[in-house]
Amino acid sequence: MNAKTDKPAEHRLTLQEVIDALIESGRVPKAEAEVFRQERRYYRGSAHPLTVIAEQRWKSPELPHKLLDLDTLTEWLAEWSGLPYYHIDPLKVNLSAVTDVMSSNYATRFRILPVEAKATEVTIATAEPFIRSWETELKPILKKEIRLVIANPEDIARYQVEFYNMAKSIKGAMKRGDVAGTGISNFEQLVELGKTKGTLDANDQHVVRIVDWLWQYAFEQRASDIHIEPRRDMGLVRFRIDGVLHQVYQIPTPVLNAMTSRIKILGRMDVVEKRRPQDGRIKTRSPDGQEIELRLSTLPTAFGEKLVMRIFDPEVLVRDFADLGFSTEDAERWQSMTTKPNGIILVTGPTGSGKTTTLYSTLKQLATNEVNVCTLEDPIEMIEPAFNQVQVVADIGMDFATGIRALMRQDPDIIMVGEIRDIETAEMAIQAALTGHLVLSTLHTNDAPTAITRLLDLGVPPYLLQSTVLGVMAQRLVRTLCPHCKQPGGLRAEDETMWQGLVAPWKSKKPEQIYHPVGCLECRMTGYMGRVGIYEIMPMVTELKSMVTAHTDLVQLRERAFKTGMQPLRISGARKVAAGLTTMEEVLKVAPPLQELSKPV
Repeated sequence: MNAKTDKPAEHRLTLQEVIDALIESGRVPKAEAEVFRQERRYYRGSAHPLTVIAEQRWKSPELPHKLLDLDTLTEWLAEWSGLPYYHIDPLKVNLSAVTDVMSSNYATRFRILPVEAKATEVTIATAEPFIRSWETELKPILKKEIRLVIANPEDIARYQVEFYNMAKSIKGAMKRGDVAGTGISNFEQLVELGKTKGTLDANDQHVVRIVDWLWQYAFEQRASDIHIEPRRDMGLVRFRIDGVLHQVYQIPTPVLNAMTSRIKILGRMDVVEKRRPQDGRIKTRSPDGQEIELRLSTLPTAFGEKLVMRIFDPEVLVRDFADLGFSTEDAERWQSMTTKPNGIILVTGPTGSGKTTTLYSTLKQLATNEVNVCTLEDPIEMIEPAFNQVQVVADIGMDFATGIRALMRQDPDIIMVGEIRDIETAEMAIQAALTGHLVLSTLHTNDAPTAITRLLDLGVPPYLLQSTVLGVMAQRLVRTLCPHCKQPGGLRAEDETMWQGLVAPWKSKKPEQIYHPVGCLECRMTGYMGRVGIYEIMPMVTELKSMVTAHTDLVQLRERAFKTGMQPLRISGARKVAAGLTTMEEVLKVAPPLQELSKPV
């Protein structure tokens, strides 16, 4: 119901008022709410009434008995007060524009927050629908229409601090360097200017605060990568979330340069060197105290240094294989290969397909006190205490082949080679497998059978592949549907056509229904949350080994692999579509088509 017309025009919401309205609308369990109202009838605390009620963790008496959390209660308040509900998504807020609408003190005094600023309209969020006096003050100053919306009171309080502090730090950094309007395009010019006009230092408190905010924000948003990119007139900060890049903020170029220098200092990189790529590493902590590792990479571009930080969360390495996306059959096949005492196992796929996570998770399970696990990587993705990790340094002659040769003298049981790139590395890896070691490595191929022909093309003798290769696994990552908002539906005509295109030329029964993305607060309205792997596992059984010759036919090898039980990536993805985990669009986007088959399987 809408708010009553006899309410005073100007007042803060009270706990008794809100509980009465919730009881009247039937949104809360009446008996519990009545008891709570009596207990709190003299409540005069400063917390917002919705926050106090959300702490009770009541469930709605209406089906499906949804938990009455703060977001649910805020949606009710919007409906009750007759104002639109608004979810504050920091990724979509232009901080510089909204913080120019009003001062931080003004926003705090009235518990409001500007969230959108357009040419003719400003959207302002509040959790106090009956305090409106500020509108008459603000409208003639802004000379714009004001659109009032209801938002989560805790979000308003939090982002009042974060938005204004971030904007203040940016402005403070600019003022500190006195660089506004100077046309500075690089950090060296900035340092020169600082001799006369003040210095925008990488360790300036404003720059330190911006970098700290950036990291904490990225961790909260489940970002896997942070991109700091210089452009002609402005710098961009973007996050990769579930494989998709999102623009977060535009930052003045001088401040962006100072941020890059700050991060390079923390990563023990050469701050002065900007003409060649560099790598570094930083350890920090997430808001909940979890240790997080960042791998840094810089690249000189036309407008300055581009910096990418890849975020590694140690928790991903202790996940069960089912959590990674392995079916029961996939997990059995993979474990039957990785538990062999010697041989070589290959994981294939493009960059960003989850190969490292799979290998590290596997090694972590294999790395018991009884075995010596050594890795050779370029670069070391994540420091893991259970392994002996070696960094490839090509400048001093420490390449993959040399590293494997050295590891062979270290009494290893299991060796992980970051990537097989040339014949020398391939021969050394195979030699290690021949001499009684289990070797895991990666290749960049589209599917599992192509890994065999790639090694033959490199010059590896067929008889060595027959003797050593235990199996090959190709993998990809697909976004998973948000469990909170995905909607089931029957197959439409276009869905049936897409399904046939997905599984062809395989004969696969189409599902009765599939799930579609919708979008909710939990998934930031994308409809997807997290990613999961799809796999194509090819154990090198006797039938396949006999086909590995100097003139191996890839099409015939692939068909024989299918007959021995290998399922292609698209079929693995189709099964996840049928199970309601992802969509056909996601699978079609990443899995290569099966075109080179002589007949349907």
